[in-house]
Formats: sequence, structure tokens, C-alpha cells
Amino acid sequence: MSTERLTLACQKKGRLADGGFDLLKRAGVKLAYGRDQLLRRAENLPLDLMLIRDDDIPSFVSTGACDYGIVGENELYETMERSARLANLEVALKLGFARCKLKLAAPIDGDIKSVEDLQGRSVATSYPGLTAKFLKERGVEAEMVEMGGSVEVAPKVGVADAICDLVSTGATLEANGLAAFETVFESEAVLIRRKNNPSVIVEETAGLLVQRFEGVIASRQTKYILLNAPTDRIDEVRAILPGNDAPTVAPVVGREDVVAVHAVCTEEVFWSTLEKLKAVGARSILVMPIEKMMA
Repeated sequence: MSTERLTLACQKKGRLADGGFDLLKRAGVKLAYGRDQLLRRAENLPLDLMLIRDDDIPSFVSTGACDYGIVGENELYETMERSARLANLEVALKLGFARCKLKLAAPIDGDIKSVEDLQGRSVATSYPGLTAKFLKERGVEAEMVEMGGSVEVAPKVGVADAICDLVSTGATLEANGLAAFETVFESEAVLIRRKNNPSVIVEETAGLLVQRFEGVIASRQTKYILLNAPTDRIDEVRAILPGNDAPTVAPVVGREDVVAVHAVCTEEVFWSTLEKLKAVGARSILVMPIEKMMA
């Protein structure tokens, strides 16, 4: 690949692809459209996007075929468990989307209710590396039955006693008569890189991209709140505002008993937060998203 352009690996399709493209768009990266289904070129940055299978991304980054990659932590660490040559990879940034959990589950009406109950039993999973590592750390020996898909049907058809699979809502487990009893691994999308990349130019571009990503992530987690509040209750209002140390307080024209409060809140703003603000006299409360942030 070019030593002057950063090559970023991303999944072709799926939640990781959708989240990755959205992140790049919000970070101001304009991708050119072309006939090439493998490579997309950025118009305004020295950046090329390579679209490949998610389970290939760690290997592409490790070998230098790509400089950075967006991949699920579950895929990254499962692959690293299987291949020692991927030890040169590291997480550059957690991206905050595509969150899921790798969980152990067993039939609801069965006798497996805890990790210890798996001793001497079999576990069907698409993540034998992470599952075996977890069980070993808990002192439990179980047989790994590796499956590429449809893991949740394994106990029903007698392939395994329990399963270890990715869970988001739990609806699939419930539909197959299974109940989760332990979380093995919590995952989200991460930006990975190869340690000690020799290209200074590529790392400069990567530093800019990471800075923009951090701004996008921060803006997603923050809200801008505007409200009017009684002058004598500002301390109560400030105590209620989530994740804000110093709101801006400004006078309201023609009113000495009321001030305008502007605040950037770094924690989630719930309806209950607005109700508490109203209870201490706040009025005209507005909560708005923040499009971009940079510290």
C-alpha cells in the first residue's frame, strides 16, 4: 500500500460497516464513489478505505496490508487468541457503537445454572478462544464445540449442553428456550493499529482522524441544555444538571428575578432530569444535540 496514504480496513456490510461509515461521515471524511468494490478513496484526506470481511481485518492490519482497522473487540480478541502473530496489534480508540455481550447460556429447564455447572460438559460457540480462556480462568474444564452459526439450536438438537454466543436483546435465546447465566466478554467497535508503524506521514493522518473520531464520540454523549431559572435557585439547578461543573449564567432582558442558563452536559439527560429542573422553578427548558466537539 502507499506509504503516504493511510489505509483503513472496514467491514463490507452489517452493523460495524454502518457505524463505521457514519463515523467517517461525521468526522468530515468525504469518500469518492467508484466501481471498485474493495477500495474507497477519500477526497479530502490522504485516506483509503478497504472493505473486507470482519474476521480478516485483524490479519490485514497485522501484516501491514492496512494501517488501521475498525473491528469488533470480540472478533479482535478471538482472533488474537488463535494466532500469536497478531500480538503486534493494539487498540487505538474505543468507538462506542456495535455494543454486544458474549454470554454463556443453557436450557431454561436444564440443570446448568452457573459456570461451575459446565464442568465436564460441552459448550457450542463461534468463539472457542475467548470461551475456553474464560472457563480456564474460572477453573472449569469443558469441551468446546466450534460452530460457524446457528449456535442457539445446539442444545435443542443435542450437539452441546450449553452455548456461548453474542447477545444484544436476548430475544433469540428466549425463542430457543435458553437463559443466559454469565457474561464472558463485553464488546464494542474499536479502532485498531499495528504497533510501531514506520510511516510518519500515515501516523500524522491517523492522529488527525483519531482526534476527529474523539470529537464525534464526545458529541454523541453530550447534550446542550438551555433554560430560564429563578436567580435564587441557581445552585439547585446546577446540582441537577448531569455531568456539568460550570454552566453559563446570563441575565434575561427586563427580568432581575430570572437568569438564562446554558450548559453542556456530558451525561445522559433523562425525562426525570427535566422534571427535577422544572420542580425547582426552571422554565423554557431546551435539550439539543451537539454536532461537533473539540477540546
